[in-house]
Amino acid sequence: MKRVDANDARAIYSLGNHYYHGHLGLQQDWARAMELYAMAADLGSSKAHFTLGNMYREGGGSKKSKFHYEAAAMAGHEGARFNLGCMEAQSGNMGQAVKHWTIAASAGEYGAMHTLLGAFEKGYVKREAIISTLTAYNNSCAEMRSEARDSIRLCIGAR
Repeated sequence: MKRVDANDARAIYSLGNHYYHGHLGLQQDWARAMELYAMAADLGSSKAHFTLGNMYREGGGSKKSKFHYEAAAMAGHEGARFNLGCMEAQSGNMGQAVKHWTIAASAGEYGAMHTLLGAFEKGYVKREAIISTLTAYNNSCAEMRSEARDSIRLCIGAR
């Protein structure tokens, strides 16, 4: 709570998650969670913008959803960039969708790479572009690998 009182975006976002899920003895309160996410977003939290984007999308607020996804994407949130691509595709703007998916996939976002491969099969992406993006995706994934992460994955997979 000291970090929340000090306007720490991460702490405010975390408190919002606790209200959203009803954790740590807090009563589940989506309205309070949304207020906290908005505060964290105002303080620059890309996760808060992404979460607000998801909440507005689920509630049918596509303009607010897109606003928050754009803010999160500009801050480097690959999941938000992927979702923007999906929104563009649903609007029939495949060129813009492919651009979003390419950026997200190049940063290692699996869903974007998978969707981009589907777009390639349908003829929306050229061979050179898919090869280039796949190379960037693999390089990004390789950069994220470490022995410690791999050992955690093995432990989780062994359960």
